[in-house]
Amino acid sequence: MKLNWAERWVVNNPIRVFQQHIEIKWLRHMMPMKPEATILEVGCGRGAGAKLIHRAFKPSQLHILDLDIKMIQGAKTYLSGATKDIMTMYVGDSIDLPFKSDALDALFGFGFLHHVPNWRRALSEIARVLKSGGVYYMEELYPSLYQNVITKRILLHPEHDRFTSKDLRAELDAAGLNLINSFELK
Repeated sequence: MKLNWAERWVVNNPIRVFQQHIEIKWLRHMMPMKPEATILEVGCGRGAGAKLIHRAFKPSQLHILDLDIKMIQGAKTYLSGATKDIMTMYVGDSIDLPFKSDALDALFGFGFLHHVPNWRRALSEIARVLKSGGVYYMEELYPSLYQNVITKRILLHPEHDRFTSKDLRAELDAAGLNLINSFELK
């Protein structure tokens, strides 16, 4: 599901970039990655996360994907230099990732999964494209944060089959994605 104007503002502001910077440092500390990895970021927005991923993890290939062509166009403008040189950009859907099976060392998802109506299928796709031992670095939101009395009037999200912490953990397990560490605000 594409973001509406309010969500575009939320994901493309300096506070969000600062938050991602902190998260990436924490993720790198919790689960380091070999240099020269092949990485995909799903739901890349304007590319701020990709720039931080490049800086922190130093991949040999960095792929970014977003459902919204406007976000990819923004990433083309935002990203430059060494980051852009190793990067491939895709307009695409997380339920049909444009990669062969076992192609990626890591996949990053900064709060995209709760936008996907068929989020279980997206998790299966993530598991499919990750190599054995590959890592899914994720940040997610639960309905209490985006479907409350205020935010559900401003933000646009699927309304049916939303996941709780328990649901997400069960589906990660069912997809063969092992949860190594988590930090949850409930």
